[in-house]
Amino acid sequence: MPLPIGDTIGILADNLRQRRSVLPIPVRAATRWARGLNLPRGGETVMYTGLMFQLIPYIEAMSGAEERLGDSWLAGFTGLGRQVNKVVNISAFMARPSAQAQAANDQVLVNVALLLKQAEVDFGYLYEEELYSGALIYDLGVHEALVSHARKVYDVLKKHSVKNVITVDPHTTNMLRSVYPTIIDGYDLKVQSYLEVLAEKGLKPVKTLAGEVAIHDSCVFARYENVVDQPRDLLAQAGITVREPEDAGKYTWCCGGPAESLYPKKALANAEKRVAQLKKAVTAERAGGAEAGVETGITMCPICLVNLQKAAQESLRFQDISHYLRQAYCPQAEVK
Repeated sequence: MPLPIGDTIGILADNLRQRRSVLPIPVRAATRWARGLNLPRGGETVMYTGLMFQLIPYIEAMSGAEERLGDSWLAGFTGLGRQVNKVVNISAFMARPSAQAQAANDQVLVNVALLLKQAEVDFGYLYEEELYSGALIYDLGVHEALVSHARKVYDVLKKHSVKNVITVDPHTTNMLRSVYPTIIDGYDLKVQSYLEVLAEKGLKPVKTLAGEVAIHDSCVFARYENVVDQPRDLLAQAGITVREPEDAGKYTWCCGGPAESLYPKKALANAEKRVAQLKKAVTAERAGGAEAGVETGITMCPICLVNLQKAAQESLRFQDISHYLRQAYCPQAEVK
């Protein structure tokens, strides 16, 4: 059974108010990916991670702890846990992600930065001053906490004279481009996903790849931000054959997140259905005579990646789209 919903949401909202993130993580873990990239601090254009990829390993570890608590007698003490959390960050004791998971998510951010450099985009990074976007609190409807936090994020960006924000995931894109303007008077930032930036820049592949992938559209990208054609075009130019599953594009089937934090079993069932659709998209082509190959699904959202991979187990392998784009568009790029 899930933990009591009211207290669980309360803990997340309290963390955002007091610690500026639903799940506070060490500064070192948040900024480690940028080591060796020599990115300037701030500037007119910044790459903004919104901490999404950095948070996912911690959220996954926390979800596992919540599931164990939900099945025990300790679930009844969630209300007390919320009171304790107001004084001591209890998530620091419950969320212990693996080094492997952290490294994999950091690599996505490195890939994005190298791709932007290859496209000759002049951009900076806010390092320890960068804040979480508040996406989960928005999804859960805690309006008061979101409004206060959004203003903090905006103030940091304005402090560094930022005018253009390049985001790396769907949820941060949606928050900074579509949600913040509705709650902050005078909001004047231009926000684009890195996929949109790369497509606009007309970046050309250095290396032609081979193979086929089943593409999974992020609900947020496809339905709310009109990021549908760009990832397909970038993959096609790279030589990748993109297979479309049932329920694709604006009609994409959800990966199950972010409901996982409250309803893990329902989220898993949703993800399992999506995995079946993606696997069918690849195997259907083979039944028609295509050559067999590695069955791979492509995602462009950290929540989708972790939820779908968990549901797939070993039946389908998933990669973030940046994994392929870096191989094709900047294979020689290195972190010094």
